[in-house]
Amino acid sequence: MNRKDIFRFKQFEIRQANAAMKVGTDSDLLGALAEGGHRILDIGTGTGVLTLIMAQRFPQAELTAVEIDDMAVMDASYNFEQSKFASRITLYHQSFQDFVQAHLPSEEAQRYDCIICNPPYFDKSLEAPTLGRTRARHTSSLPFSMLIGGAYDLLAPSGVFSVCLPPEVLSTFMAEATIKGFRLKHDYRISSVDGKPTKRHILVFTNDLNATLEVSHAFLRNADGTRSQWYVSTLQDFLL
Repeated sequence: MNRKDIFRFKQFEIRQANAAMKVGTDSDLLGALAEGGHRILDIGTGTGVLTLIMAQRFPQAELTAVEIDDMAVMDASYNFEQSKFASRITLYHQSFQDFVQAHLPSEEAQRYDCIICNPPYFDKSLEAPTLGRTRARHTSSLPFSMLIGGAYDLLAPSGVFSVCLPPEVLSTFMAEATIKGFRLKHDYRISSVDGKPTKRHILVFTNDLNATLEVSHAFLRNADGTRSQWYVSTLQDFLL
């Protein structure tokens, strides 16, 4: 196996030989910054990296991961089974739309305290040449309205729904979330270098309408190209 097919974290490893989307900064930061809970759902788990970061952060949590792509499921299943968190993780091989229909909770105790997703956000007109990358990257596989609606229906009262998005789609996603009934609780605005425009937003939504918004600004690298202190401290428990 190619060395690039294995990504090593401090407490687990990610095999990514089959999944269309490899481990990247977006997932690392979302996993490190998302709020948690006792029951956690990862939508579109891919290699499983988000689920495993959350499993490490929240030792008492029970985690559910959903993934539609056959090849990604191969990697996620292997990564979960090889980790020390395996007994707390359940993987479903199906679309999120089908998962929602099959698992709509009848009782509050069955709802999720925390839902996380590094969602597809590219427009259908820019679809990738392979089905796996299209599913992982493009909204045609999981439109914002379906993602947000499903998350809202599965979330416990005062639960949190965290996503990572580029600024180009922020207004569209925010509008859908507001219409559904979410309120933005935290907006991490992350740029590549201090003073540069925001490159990614990590957003924490809640269905608690009394929540107030907190905004944080951060950057990944210093002017000399070295990693920023914020980046190092945020990911120090995970990255080697």
